Order: sequence, then structure tokens, then C-alpha cells
Amino acid sequence: MRHIGFAVSANCSLMGLAAAPAFEVANIALGQPVYSLHFLSESGGAVLTSAGAKIQTEHFDDRRLDTLIVCGGLVVEPSTPVLIGFLQNAAARYRRVASICIGAFPLAEAGVLNGRRATTHWLYAQELRTRFPKVTVEMDRIFVQDGPVWSSAGMTAGCLGGS
Repeated sequence: MRHIGFAVSANCSLMGLAAAPAFEVANIALGQPVYSLHFLSESGGAVLTSAGAKIQTEHFDDRRLDTLIVCGGLVVEPSTPVLIGFLQNAAARYRRVASICIGAFPLAEAGVLNGRRATTHWLYAQELRTRFPKVTVEMDRIFVQDGPVWSSAGMTAGCLGGS
């Protein structure tokens, strides 16, 4: 079983979770549960999205994950110290770390993108490049894979990468 974690924060967009159904459909197509989804947040419990829907989450912890996906919102907000701490060792702990849309910003704040290529939504790409000069921002890419770290340009682009 591969455990897929989605790191969500208050005001994340429901579209930031757009990759979740890909794993759900894969389980159906394979005829057995291969992927287990975990929605994670710093405090656990219900997290309010930008659309007003609540997502039930589990607390950030040391669980084993195959892939951690950092979900984006509709506006760039500073990451909390707890989120940054959780992400700082993510690339070393998990087989793959990914961001959807502006989920690249918390990864950059945590230093995960330092020395790597990454992308984000075109509207925020220049801001990512300016704020984090150690990141090579590819402004015209839909998704970028740099070793175990993946990033997607927009919320629906998160569904286009490989598994």
C-alpha cells in the first residue's frame, strides 16, 4: 500500500486537492486499494477551505508516506513555523514531494526547493523567483520533476504528472 499525504492549510483551495481523485480512480482500475490517502494539517481536525468546505485532517506526524503533496490556495500566505518544520525534511523522508500551484511557496520557505527547478501558477511565478533566488523557477512549464521533488503550475496541472 502506498500512502499519499496531502498537506492542507486553512484557506487551501478545493482545486488544490485535484490530484486526490487520480489515486481514487487508480484503486478502482486496479481492483484493489493500492493508494491510501491522508489529509494532513498542523493541528488535525477540520480545516476550512477557501470555498467554505471543511476537510477532516489528521495531525502532521512521523507516519510513513510514499508521496507528500503540498496543496495551494488562491493567494500566497506566509507558512506557519509548524508547516515549515514539517516540510524541511520531507524530501529526505518521502519518495516524492510535490506541490500543487502555489503550494510551491511553503516548499521554498522550508528550503526544499533550494538548488532545484520548480514551477508554480504563472501569476505567481515571478514572485516565487524573486523571493527565493536559490530556486530555478521555470515560468512556462506545466509541471517540473527535479529528482524526488515535483511541482505543478496550476491546480489542475497536478493531475497531469506521472505516478
